[in-house]
Amino acid sequence: MISQPSGSDRRGLHLKVTVLVLFALLSLTACAPHENDTAIAEAPVFVEVSPLPGSLPLSPSPDSAALPPASPPPTLALITLPPLTLPPLTLPPVTLPATTIAPTTTISPNVETVPMFDQTLQAVGNHSGQATALIQTRLLQLGFWNTGADGNYGLSTKQAVMAFQKYLGLPTTGNVDEATAAYLQNVTDRPHGVADAGNLIEVDKDRQLLFVVRDGKTLWTFNTSTGSGNTYTEVDKNSPGEVQTGISITPDGLWKVTREKPDGWWEGDLGQIYRPKYFRGGIAVHGSNSIPDYPASHGCVRLSVPAMDFIWEQDLMPLQSPVWVHGG
Repeated sequence: MISQPSGSDRRGLHLKVTVLVLFALLSLTACAPHENDTAIAEAPVFVEVSPLPGSLPLSPSPDSAALPPASPPPTLALITLPPLTLPPLTLPPVTLPATTIAPTTTISPNVETVPMFDQTLQAVGNHSGQATALIQTRLLQLGFWNTGADGNYGLSTKQAVMAFQKYLGLPTTGNVDEATAAYLQNVTDRPHGVADAGNLIEVDKDRQLLFVVRDGKTLWTFNTSTGSGNTYTEVDKNSPGEVQTGISITPDGLWKVTREKPDGWWEGDLGQIYRPKYFRGGIAVHGSNSIPDYPASHGCVRLSVPAMDFIWEQDLMPLQSPVWVHGG
């Protein structure tokens, strides 16, 4: 037999049913879509996630097709800097301490010195007199040969003055002007050739001088005139009807005296020559009446007649003597 609930029990049961119905209604209301919820539910929500520096790229989501294309990373442009130009560096000048060099006293083996002339020399031109005798003495002291201090300004004195002027590079006038007189008084080195050994005759075509060398020292210096370098065509003086042609050259080289003619004037093939000493075929050192301050011969080496007599008298150029020709 089923018992009937009492009145209070019925009221409690009714209350429970009411609560359950209300709870169910609230649940249905919460689960049912709102009229505006449809659009919200259908619109996708995108969240852009930036990868951390140095991290791996994110894997694309299934909905990545709907995402806008990602912007490429910015490209850094290379910056070209202009060349760096430094201002010039100017250093102050360096001042070195003063250096004193002791004068050398070394003298070449073939150079001899003589004292400065103790008497005043003056310009004499080409006039004779006591002043000329002083000049002749000084020329002999320096080694420029002349016939002696007789006060006569003759041929040998003029030739000696010309040789001195050639050696010093002065104008070769053969006259003693103020410059020549000053050099004569103050020069202390005797003239010398290139040879510094042996006994020989040295012919310097550059300076047009002849040196007599003994034991490597220049004993005497003479004015000379060598081959002009010109061509010539002349009648042979010793062979009538024949013609000599050639070039007026005094040949360079080391030769020796092979023949000679001791007395007076001789008829050479191209003219008269005085007391010749031959050293290369028909080329000889000989006396002449014309010894200018320039090369003028056909090839021979010209000296004044007094100078050639002196060479013979002093036996300065015997047979087999070496003759060295150079320059020009």
